Amino acid sequence: MIPDRIRAVFFDAVGTVLHPEPGAPTVYAREAERFGLAIAPDEILARFRAAYLLEETVDELADWTTSEARERKRWQAIVSATLPGAPSECFDALFAHFAQPQAWSAPPGIEAVLDRLAERGLRLGLASNYDSRLSLVLAGRPELQRLLGHVVISSHVGVRKPGRGFFQRVIEGAGCPPEQIAFVGDDIDNDYRGAERAGMLALLLDPNERHPQIERRIRTLEELIGIQTTFAARSAITA
Repeated sequence: MIPDRIRAVFFDAVGTVLHPEPGAPTVYAREAERFGLAIAPDEILARFRAAYLLEETVDELADWTTSEARERKRWQAIVSATLPGAPSECFDALFAHFAQPQAWSAPPGIEAVLDRLAERGLRLGLASNYDSRLSLVLAGRPELQRLLGHVVISSHVGVRKPGRGFFQRVIEGAGCPPEQIAFVGDDIDNDYRGAERAGMLALLLDPNERHPQIERRIRTLEELIGIQTTFAARSAITA
């Protein structure tokens, strides 16, 4: 899956090399209950998706510009719409929860995949729509340490995926032309199409085979090194 011309491989974070554990709807429901709100996880997921898409539209109209303040504001809006009536303390608890390394899991075998790619001399990195909390999470995930030399976080660089400016920062971090960079992610718009427009080799992580029309897709990260296995996708909601 990684042609010889490739010199660097960058990974998306949430939904690709990080997954909320337990699933985010469960976490939202648990925190809501602590504040007297009884909302089923399925209802939470539906509300979240609608709120998330609304905030994506807001960011697109702003040409994908962002900051630490904007990221916090967008999550406040999403949580407010997902858990109507929840006090600010509920948002604070959720926001803090997803800053903890133990709130996340990494795919089985990820460390071996990264080791094999590094052995080929490939420069590895992480590129995510997130905020400063991601640094706290990564510090507690030893299996992802090979990615820490080149980390691009949207709130740090001022632009979110799929903005061209975001991928320009990936190119700068990779230290090579875009055609020599592979970008692996689970989001067809933010990751796959964004990287493709930037001139990179885009690879879509599609464990549930939702996008059969995409030629360059994998079901598991092990396929990057020629190993096929099974991988159960989890919900990738964060706050």
